[in-house]
Amino acid sequence: MDDGKTDRIETSEERGMTAREVLNLPVTISVVTAARVLGMGPNKAYQLIRDGEFPVDMITVGGTRRVLTAALWRFLGLDGLALQQ
Repeated sequence: MDDGKTDRIETSEERGMTAREVLNLPVTISVVTAARVLGMGPNKAYQLIRDGEFPVDMITVGGTRRVLTAALWRFLGLDGLALQQ
């Protein structure tokens, strides 16, 4: 059944992100932004990081954790769409 939201990534936040918005993210993003895309709050994301269970690769830049957007695309199955843009 098509509910008109097929390109939406549902989150617990007040507004999710469309697939197009996710594909237009910069090369790295904050943990908070990644959490929003993944449908979780920042506290849960940081808990998963502490537990070594965050599902997406990250790097540390100047002491700040950044999520690799390409890894996020792969996790969501959007990496093929990124090449088509």
